[in-house]
Amino acid sequence: MRYVKTIWNHELDDEPVHYFSELDEDGYEVRKVQLFRDGRSEWADTDHETASVGLSEIPFPSVAEISESEECAAEEISAENFEEIWNSARDVRRGASGLRPFVV
Repeated sequence: MRYVKTIWNHELDDEPVHYFSELDEDGYEVRKVQLFRDGRSEWADTDHETASVGLSEIPFPSVAEISESEECAAEEISAENFEEIWNSARDVRRGASGLRPFVV
């Protein structure tokens, strides 16, 4: 598995600014977390998608290819870092108490 963090630089309040993706050996997303400027998070995996977040149906581009865009920057992250983001997004979604929303 590979783990990628992508930052999308924009001024749209209703669109995510950070994406975290877990990718399989063929480059397909297995899990994804989207973080919004206001602290909201959304997530998807092979068993859970919504109208606003889902897994890509095509292989994920390389970090270099994503970063070629002036609006985006991408980097590989550790499995531990992804799991922390994943668990926080899922806990917030479930309404766990005591958790702060994400700050971007």
